[in-house]
Amino acid sequence: MIEKLPRLKQEIRKVIVGQEAVLDEVLVAMLAGGHCLLEGVPGLAKTLMVRTLAQALHLSFRRIQFTPDLMPTDIIGTEVLEEDHATGKRFFKFNKGPLFANIILADEINRTPPKTQSALLEAMQEFEVTYAGQTYPLDRPFFILATQNPIEQSGTYPLPEAQLDRFLLYVKIGYPSEQEETAILAGTTGTGKAHVQPVLDANDIQELQRLVREVSISDELVNYVSRLVRATRPDTTTSDYVKEWVRWGAGPRAGQALILTAKAHALLQGRYAVTMPDIAAMAYPVLRHRILMNFRAEAEGVLPDKVTATLLQTIERTATRLS
Repeated sequence: MIEKLPRLKQEIRKVIVGQEAVLDEVLVAMLAGGHCLLEGVPGLAKTLMVRTLAQALHLSFRRIQFTPDLMPTDIIGTEVLEEDHATGKRFFKFNKGPLFANIILADEINRTPPKTQSALLEAMQEFEVTYAGQTYPLDRPFFILATQNPIEQSGTYPLPEAQLDRFLLYVKIGYPSEQEETAILAGTTGTGKAHVQPVLDANDIQELQRLVREVSISDELVNYVSRLVRATRPDTTTSDYVKEWVRWGAGPRAGQALILTAKAHALLQGRYAVTMPDIAAMAYPVLRHRILMNFRAEAEGVLPDKVTATLLQTIERTATRLS
């Protein structure tokens, strides 16, 4: 099963040029059974990457374009009144919304108000939705890939902290290099079109997700993750940097996410044991939406990634044997 992962990446690379780290992080989120938030300015192929991933997987796929007037029932579904023509009896029938699919592309999720954003919370955490007192299980595997434009752009709503925490990873997409941009221009302005072949199906994905949890991690590394997460909290940290810039630190869910994604990262690299580089690689997308900076940090442009980098350097010096 694991041997199919390099082929999966090859199929996606038929369409997506560069963005190797971003692609790895998206695949890690899928293997770990979580959801992924992608942020970048318009035109960086966020939507195209998700659509291509769906094409490379033999799974059902739905795209939801989030807009300011989108309502919760537009994504969950709604009841409609129907009539049995044989008996004349009327009854309510639940019509499932686009959320009932394996892969959901929540496009520009921060362009819809919090009421609709929050409608995703139960689906993201419990893999089910409730409507009119009735619970409906979602298809498995269930994977939400949400894209958002930077908050600074007009017409956007910041995601609630409770919903941000439900995203396993927060992935930022930057501009391509000059060589990559040249390849993009040459490959997308002609008549040729890449054909992406499905590589994995639902059973394969669920088997890989079970395999991820079997990847081993030493007690020393688990302890390291615990100390790293606790060091992000101003009331338990020994770091003056955190006390100066951070308002709230990451909760226990961050440690769970870091260990699980480190296991998925190791599996993606063809290994069955977590190493220190796996944790260091996943610390940034795991922590960047779980560390809340104070007002002074926001005013001076100090970002959560800087806190993570500082803690990785500081804690590594006291745990060199783990490397």
